[in-house]
Amino acid sequence: MLKNPRPHRPMTSLGPGKLTLLTDGHVHTKYCHHAKGEMEEYVLNAISKGLKEIVFLEHMEAGVHYFESTWLTETDFDTYFSKGYRLQKQYAHKIKVSLGVEVGYSPTHKEELLERLAKRNWDRIGVSYHFMPHVKGTQHLNLVSRKKSNIQAIDAIGCGQTLKKYFSTLTEAVQVLPGTVLCHLDAALRFQPGIKIDEEYTGQIRTLLKEVKRKGMALEINASGFTIRGTPFPAPFIVKEALTLGIPLLPGSDAHKPEDVGRDFDLLPAYLEKI
Repeated sequence: MLKNPRPHRPMTSLGPGKLTLLTDGHVHTKYCHHAKGEMEEYVLNAISKGLKEIVFLEHMEAGVHYFESTWLTETDFDTYFSKGYRLQKQYAHKIKVSLGVEVGYSPTHKEELLERLAKRNWDRIGVSYHFMPHVKGTQHLNLVSRKKSNIQAIDAIGCGQTLKKYFSTLTEAVQVLPGTVLCHLDAALRFQPGIKIDEEYTGQIRTLLKEVKRKGMALEINASGFTIRGTPFPAPFIVKEALTLGIPLLPGSDAHKPEDVGRDFDLLPAYLEKI
């Protein structure tokens, strides 16, 4: 039996005509092995920026064969929770510290992921899909990597084919996992030259969003996109579709260093008003 994640708090939601930016709902630390900084540094930066809540959303993966580890082990999660609980008590009078997870879906290891998720009480469960099997499943490609080897391998397979697989697998992830928010929906292949996720994929994206709605999940609006491509993730047409379906939006910075907490949140109101 899966432990139920704690429910979304209305103050953190982002909906039509409303924009509350008191929570950064997507923050990483050194424990994922590709971010920098201690958890406390992130908390202090959040406090300095006037936030009322910070949600750590550390990476969980299973069955991935990749040349580097960009996720937490169970031992890492033990440490993460231990330090997180201490910070919750220490800064309770200043900010709410929430402990969540960003689960990278793996169709061949879904039972393992479900078992690991069931062992802990998460404040938020983010769903994503970063690693796609390659070379008969003996290796994986990182779909959000800027590394040349990943970019070349994806180009050889074909960006269109890869994206179609990405969206279908992400839809399955939403159906299978006990997620509460879907993370950076269209961030895949973001460093692929000339790539544009547009209306060509509307059908798949609409199916995905309907599953998000059915599961009672939220959609993340990820401000890291402002730096990477000039607009947040996901694209305007996806945000419009989500709002039409009545899916709440949750803001996140995808911070990988303390000073990135709450980055570019000030740009979100005008952006959403424009679209």
